[in-house]
Parts: sequence; structure tokens; C-alpha cells
Amino acid sequence: MSARVAVIGAGYVGLTSAACFAHLGHDVVCADADVARVARLEKGDVPILEAGLDDLVAQGLDSGRLRFVVGAANAAHDAEFVFLCVPTPFGDGGGADLSFVEDVVREIAPVLQPGTVVVNKSTMPVGSTLLVTRVLGQNGAANDIGVASNPEFLREAHAVSDFLHTSRIVIGCDDTAIAVRVSELYKGVQAPLLVTDPASAEMIKYASNAFLATKISFVNAIANLCEAVDADVRDVALGMGYDPRIGSEFLQAGPGYGGACLPKDVAALVHTAANAGYDFALLRGVVEVNEQQRARVIAKIAAGAGGSVAGATIAVWGLTFKANTDDLRDSPALAIVARLVADGAAVRAYDPILGDPSVAAPTAATRIPGVEVFTDPYEAADGASLLAVLTEWHEFRWLDFERVRTGMTDPHAIVDARNLLDPPAMRRLGFAYQGVGR
Repeated sequence: MSARVAVIGAGYVGLTSAACFAHLGHDVVCADADVARVARLEKGDVPILEAGLDDLVAQGLDSGRLRFVVGAANAAHDAEFVFLCVPTPFGDGGGADLSFVEDVVREIAPVLQPGTVVVNKSTMPVGSTLLVTRVLGQNGAANDIGVASNPEFLREAHAVSDFLHTSRIVIGCDDTAIAVRVSELYKGVQAPLLVTDPASAEMIKYASNAFLATKISFVNAIANLCEAVDADVRDVALGMGYDPRIGSEFLQAGPGYGGACLPKDVAALVHTAANAGYDFALLRGVVEVNEQQRARVIAKIAAGAGGSVAGATIAVWGLTFKANTDDLRDSPALAIVARLVADGAAVRAYDPILGDPSVAAPTAATRIPGVEVFTDPYEAADGASLLAVLTEWHEFRWLDFERVRTGMTDPHAIVDARNLLDPPAMRRLGFAYQGVGR
């Protein structure tokens, strides 16, 4: 049975949720405050790189089950369910800034139909369901408006698959009848369903991301130890990953975690713990290791350049925070590049997504003035004395490294911060190769 669903926010979470709910047979209206973004989406022009999303949006538009409008109230006035998918960025002291959430709730409160369910889909700290309930009441919403938490578990570059083939559906609500109504929206999705209280649902999301960040910092710390004792972190991680209690996901050593979610959510959980009187020392350590890891990669680049990057020409492959996405938010690569420029290096950068200069190249160049951005990896490496691989785009494995070496200058160094390349092969070609933990 189809439902009338409003999705507020057309970012990664909102746009994916809207397209997938339409795919499941619901009538969906997706709203955003960005007029230009809505105009693009109405034409089927998806402004983010996400596998399969273009097709789902096109199917939704063609079927009439998916529409886009400007303004939250325009989407919510006739909805049975309203999903809040708006930004919750860093706030004061590391906590989540809920001002966007509160603004949207104030806007939709007067127009909601009796019996509508408002669902927190964005990652919001413990207590947000109560906050939304209170703001609705203060701004004219009917007394029978339900509020639930339904956290998302979407990985960028896999968001559509993660929605339609999710590992779990979590619904937090004090009213079982409302929880059942929300669960029925997911008919056709085969996944475990957990119905719990709102605070537990909110904590599940934060705890999950914090644990993933912990795995990343742990394997990076192990990589640093591997370098000290002449072990290979790739073999160590492989041996660990075969243990079903541990698993192989998020055990890849590198420059540390980044992106729109993990840094923000880890900081927010540390902040929540502090407000509750608990010193989350373990998670503070995770953050510290992550910061140190970026510094270690910068030190490797300086060492490979002869002790200092001042005056050196450095080629960088990879700017996005991970492969198969165009997302530059809190990218470890960008942080490293910014430090190289600040230390006096000339940086020549390439990222596969820069093949569309209208999307990422201006953004990257604007964020880091002084970086020369190329649309060809060989051109980026020409004239550089050191190549830093900072994002794990698989196409980097298959490039012609004879051509790369010919264009580079002494000492022909490579710092492979993602352990993407084959060290013996690189050394046979005459490169001074360094990986992470190898």
C-alpha cells in the first residue's frame, strides 16, 4: 500500500531516501531550499555522484511517484510521513548543530495534517526526538502528530544499495502503532527490524559510526607499529579480518577517516558523553590517532622529498575523501594538500571526478588556493619529484607507471597513503616507494 511521503532535504541522505521510497511504490515529494538544485532535479539532473541514483530519480519522475519542490511546507502539507534529512553540522564544542532541523520543524508545524508522522532521518544526537516534539508543539502542530527516529546507514558510493538492501532497519518510537506505520514503508526491503525507544535508536547510529572510526584508527595505529617492527599491515589486517568476530571491513590502513559523517558523529558522541558526565577517553583517543595519522603522511611526503617540501613540486592523485564519490567534505587528502601548500610545496593535483570540471575542479581549487588541478593523471605527475596517492581510486593501479616515471624528476618518490600500488613493482621501475605500515 503506497503512502504519501515528504522528504525534506535533497542531499545524499534525502535524495537517496526520496528516490528509494518512490521505487518502493510510495508517492514522494522531496523539498529543498536551494532553488537551483530543485530545478536541476526536476529535469532528472542529479547533482551528486552516487551509483544507481540517476536511474532511480529518472524512474521516479517518469512514473509520477517522485516530485521536487522548493520549501519544506510545500512538501509536508499533504504528507502522511515527513522525513527530516537536513544537515546537522559541527556545532559549538563539537556537538551537532540542530538549527537547520529546528528551522524546518517550525516551518512545517502549522501545515501538518492530523496523524502525520515526522521522522528524524538525519543523524541527530540523543534527545532529538524530544526536541522535535517540543518544537512542533510550540509552533502550532496538532496534538496527534507522531515523532520517530529512523536513522540512516548509508555509505557514500553505495547509498542506493544500502537503502534497498540494508543490514537493518531501526525505528525509535515510544508509540508502537507509529513504529509499525513507519516500518510498513519498508515493505519489500528484506532486513532485520529493530523497534526500540528513541534514545536507543539515536545512540545506535552514533555508536555504529564511532565503532567504524575506532576500527580505522586502530588499524592505523597497528600500521605504525608494523613499520617499527618490519611487519606488513596488509597481511596483519587480512589475518585479523578472517576472524568473524572482527571482520575485514574498515581495516585498511591509510591517512585516517574523513567525510561528512565519521568526524562529525565521533565529535558529537564525545560531546554528548561529556555533557552526561562521562569522559569517553577511548573515543578521544580515536580522534587523536586520526589527527596523528594525517601528520604521519605529511611527514612521509616531506621525507620522500628530501626532508622538506619547501620548494618541491608534489603530484597528488586523489582529492575526494574516498573513491567513487565526488564528496570533498573533511577529506584527509584536502587536509594534507593544504598543509603541503602551507609548507611551501607546489601541488599538482588529479582526481578522476575532475573529468567533469564543472563539478569538482573549481571546488577543489577554491578550497585550496595555489593548487593546480589537472584532468589527466600523467600531466599532474609531470615535473613532480614526488607522487602522493591520497584516495583509493582503483584506476590508479592500472596506469602506465613507466610513463609516470618518465615525466617525473629525481628522486622519483611515491608515498602511497592508501597502499594501493604494488611495492616491488614500483621499486623495480625505479621509484622510491613508501606505503603505510608496509
